[in-house]
Amino acid sequence: PPLEKELAQTRHLLAVLAGKYPSEAEALPACHIDSLHLPRELPVSLPSSLVKQRPDIRAAEELLHAASAQVGVATANLYPQLTLTGSYGTEADAIGSLFGSGTSIFNLGAGLLQPLFRGGELDARRRAALAALDQAAAQYRGTVLQAFQNVADVLRALEADARTLKALTEAAAAAQDAFDLTRRQFQLGAVSYLSLLNAERQYREVRISQVQAQAARFADTAALFQALGGGWWNRGPQPEEPATIRVP
Repeated sequence: PPLEKELAQTRHLLAVLAGKYPSEAEALPACHIDSLHLPRELPVSLPSSLVKQRPDIRAAEELLHAASAQVGVATANLYPQLTLTGSYGTEADAIGSLFGSGTSIFNLGAGLLQPLFRGGELDARRRAALAALDQAAAQYRGTVLQAFQNVADVLRALEADARTLKALTEAAAAAQDAFDLTRRQFQLGAVSYLSLLNAERQYREVRISQVQAQAARFADTAALFQALGGGWWNRGPQPEEPATIRVP
């Protein structure tokens, strides 16, 4: 029952990701792990491309721009503000002579606003804006470093997954041979039924570990695409083409 529950929840998740209701999960095509294949080449973006692709980095960059603009606003408020106004029109006693010569009028005005007696409020606001800018810059740098760490971690995980899967594939083949040999010995009466069951149990356990290693490799491959920001396949050619890494 726990495995059946997990399978049903996974199907519901696949239905939602496909834009369908969970009740339509049974209509999804059957998916077997043996039918899944990793791409032969995984795109590994250059740092500049990674900064352009990841949504969290782009969001942190926009927050940094906004904080910088607030510093400019707080600095401008420290200085006098000069306002120029003007108006132009015509004036006459009768409608017929409204646009005649000598009926034009205009008005010019100017206003000067000088912040006085604010008790250092404007200067304090500017210092607060500078502190917010420092905070946004630190958050941006931390986000970029975290992104690079995500990519490095996933690449290492893929490398370890390849070695693990290779070792478990060899172990599964050896367990299969041992199980076949034990089965032939049982048929000839050389070993007991308990020995046959034990050999089969060992083979099934190794086979389960092999499937789990395959699943982990697929999950880490998806994590790499997520760490790189994704979406580059929907954009046109970029000035800097991403490098590629061969999958072992």
